[in-house]
Amino acid sequence: MARDRSYPPAPEPLPFSVVDNHAHIEPSQRFPEEPLDLAAHVEAAGQAGVDGIVQCGCDLEAARWTATEAVLNSAVLGAIAIHPNDAARLATRPGAYEAAFQEIADLARRTERVRAVGETGLDYFRTGPEGRGAQLEAFRDHIALAKELGKALQIHDRDAHYDVIATLLREGAPERTVFHCFSGDREMARIAAENGWYCSFAGTMTFKPAEELRAAAAELPNDLLLVETDSPYLTPDPFRGRPNAPYMVAVTTRALAKQMDLPLEAACQQIRANSERVYGKW
Repeated sequence: MARDRSYPPAPEPLPFSVVDNHAHIEPSQRFPEEPLDLAAHVEAAGQAGVDGIVQCGCDLEAARWTATEAVLNSAVLGAIAIHPNDAARLATRPGAYEAAFQEIADLARRTERVRAVGETGLDYFRTGPEGRGAQLEAFRDHIALAKELGKALQIHDRDAHYDVIATLLREGAPERTVFHCFSGDREMARIAAENGWYCSFAGTMTFKPAEELRAAAAELPNDLLLVETDSPYLTPDPFRGRPNAPYMVAVTTRALAKQMDLPLEAACQQIRANSERVYGKW
């Protein structure tokens, strides 16, 4: 049987609007095979009670589009960076990473509606030990840029919890620091809470084996919780494996509300307030 590559059906609209604080909806995305365009994403999200999107461009092509095209839509804010895996690849060519980062910095300085630097951080799953030094250097650069510009920092952390935390503590985290697609345990959640770092939960928290992730969400104070899709991937259950889109954040919000121990509308109000504290008004 062929895999279903169609978008999931629209979920029941939320009773109070939230935002998808991390999505990849740039035209260069190749999954799904027939992606929605920006206007269609915004319309579908709005109908589900998701009236804001943070579009994350983490390679140069996507960052350029994010900073010059996506943010012209009033429902979209931007986040731009060199992804840690790309930073490691670029570092193998003399001057390539430095030139790419300089362009990211110039775009971030020029565009007020780019409200975050990210996603940046460390990825020990796809990049081996030979690339870790380059990733760490890039992470430091992005931390410094976020602090210089007073923008939020969106962190990519895959199989690198200890080193990400150690780097933030050593370098000094920006005032508004977000662990995108949080994947840590309860101990990491407690460390985030102690430092006032926000944790954003994606569709992974709805997966049946994700008991530890749900327990971590319950450890966090409600005023540090955010929600995202990381679309076009990580579609929440029961649609796992099909293409994701910002409208599906409505499904994950319902799951997160249970961990917050709040009625759905109150949870939505809290998540919205948290999002605006990090990114400002749309």
